[in-house]
Amino acid sequence: MIDKKIVRLRRARRTRAKIRELGAHRLCVYKTPNHIYAQIIAPTGSQVLASASSLDKAFKQDNTYGGNIKAAEIVGKMIAEKAKTAGITEVAFDRSGFKYHGRIKALAENARENGLIF
Repeated sequence: MIDKKIVRLRRARRTRAKIRELGAHRLCVYKTPNHIYAQIIAPTGSQVLASASSLDKAFKQDNTYGGNIKAAEIVGKMIAEKAKTAGITEVAFDRSGFKYHGRIKALAENARENGLIF
């Protein structure tokens, strides 16, 4: 029997291979039950250009819990703003094998609303 994590990692591997072909900046998202993280990674994969998470000081000032849709929306807005300051407007969305649903969807939609194109 194949467990959930292996299936998720298989989906992630397929997505990352395609993004590598495109040679685009990658908006990589990872979630745990209590937090959500987002990074913009260079096309070479060797450098993190911008990052935001529910552990950042800016997030913690107004919110206490990082494991819900509201938190994902805030992190999406934060990553879009940090990408703008780094001069990045276009990215490829790497959801790390997670289904486009709930917190992942909320983060993506808010990043789009705040100026990221993907």
